[in-house]
Amino acid sequence: MTAATPPSEVPTLVDLRTWSALETAHQERVDAATVGHRLRRSLGVPHPIEDFLFSYYSTKPAQLRRWHPGVGVRLEGAALLDRASWKHYRVVGDAVEVDVGSFVAARGRAVDFIRRLLSSTASRPARLGCFGLHEWAMVYRAREGDVRHEQVPLRLTQGETDEVVERHQITCSHFDAFRFFTPDALSRNAIQPSRESQVELEQPGCLHAGMDVYKWATKLTPLVPSDLTMDCFDLAMEIRLLDMQASPYDLAAYDVEPVRIETAAGKAAYVGRQRAFAERSNVLRERLLTVLEPLAIPVDQV
Repeated sequence: MTAATPPSEVPTLVDLRTWSALETAHQERVDAATVGHRLRRSLGVPHPIEDFLFSYYSTKPAQLRRWHPGVGVRLEGAALLDRASWKHYRVVGDAVEVDVGSFVAARGRAVDFIRRLLSSTASRPARLGCFGLHEWAMVYRAREGDVRHEQVPLRLTQGETDEVVERHQITCSHFDAFRFFTPDALSRNAIQPSRESQVELEQPGCLHAGMDVYKWATKLTPLVPSDLTMDCFDLAMEIRLLDMQASPYDLAAYDVEPVRIETAAGKAAYVGRQRAFAERSNVLRERLLTVLEPLAIPVDQV
């Protein structure tokens, strides 16, 4: 059994001139968003903030640059173009469209997991009391040479950094942040997240869960339209900035001012931006769910 675009939905036919313009506009948007990263990569110069979405996540600029119209759109005149051979596309006459059945047959389990994760995360209230201490826990009592971003100094001494951790209750709910805690920090977390508990624990106030909305959009390519993927990318980049501003690292060399979460004013500034990111990430989750909800997932793929 395979899934397909619901028969009640007639694909939207887009003429070659129109979709070519959309494709060009998308490529220009990606080029502008990635120009710094691409230049630094050619020079071998790392950046602790702006490189994160390309080092931590698997999608590279060239892949991001590929424009996808999303489910239910048929591209007129594309049958003789390279797009006809792209994975999870199919030819219909002289047109090309996303082959939903092919994607679901190959990635049904992933689609089901992502749908459950996005839905459950969006349904929960945002918890806003973590203050970004996950980054501090990643360097807690770290020995020389063990700090994750070795090219960036700490803005406090190691002892002062450890003291900040010890004065607070860490409440990180995100497994992919928690797994980078130092051994001494693991037991200080009020929650012990695991991959198995991810769907039950993730909540929209978590900065890493907000960044991960971009990851899920890329995992669902080409079902997801590229404008949505780039909206997720843009938000993830903004979140990453706050993530590092609130970290224990000294980013003065990158003209980045810290959010001093060890102070009351810093906590208030962090929470205000965290709340706004939670709201924006939920809007993107709902947009992704709108893409996924009509898809029939075969029982043997779940």
